[in-house]
Amino acid sequence: MVILMHGIFSSKDYNPMPALAKGLAEAGIASIRFDFNGHGKSEGRMQDMTIEKEIADAMAVLEYVRSLPYVTEVGFLGHSQGGVIASMTAGRLAGQGRIDPKGLVLIAPGAVIKEACQGGKFFNARFDPADPPEFIRCWGFMKLGREYLVTTQTLDIFGTAAEYRGPVLILHGDKDSIVPMWCSEKYKEVYGDKATLTVIEGENHLISRRRDEVVRNTVDLFSSLFLLRPGVGQY
Repeated sequence: MVILMHGIFSSKDYNPMPALAKGLAEAGIASIRFDFNGHGKSEGRMQDMTIEKEIADAMAVLEYVRSLPYVTEVGFLGHSQGGVIASMTAGRLAGQGRIDPKGLVLIAPGAVIKEACQGGKFFNARFDPADPPEFIRCWGFMKLGREYLVTTQTLDIFGTAAEYRGPVLILHGDKDSIVPMWCSEKYKEVYGDKATLTVIEGENHLISRRRDEVVRNTVDLFSSLFLLRPGVGQY
């Protein structure tokens, strides 16, 4: 089973999560989509969301998945901020001696959030990084709280992620105007030979132009890692 982790201001039902779930299912691989706290149909307020809370959400979903008797192997996939969560969760699990996940897919992993908070500019909202307000409004209606703006500045994103030594596939569109390519290049650097960085020509951050290629790359990785029963699924 692959645990799918969406990005900031997104949800389990927003592109590209449904397409990824469908592609995995057709290959005989289960997946689970969920809304992080403050997103989609989950409880909580967006402005109370932090990276630590999202990591806790991911850990809780993993524990649920591991309680299912039919799940033998687990993979992680994260898009945008969800890629940061997936990578840091995998790193923390490795630090604890855990075997999960068996493989990791990062789609346009948004490690730029740390520099955005340090620089006092998150999307179109500006603030004093040394003394952020109670919350900021991105695009006038999406609220990010002070705790997120402060704690994200000190995250050890890549140091935590580097603890994970399993196979990693990094996918990034060359037309992404939200998460710069250096984020994926840095992930490739810290993971070394265990990681493959594939640049999707013409793809944007929302994965709306060459979605099938992103899905196919994802399915190929997990199909190669998981021991599928003969005759189950076809892609």
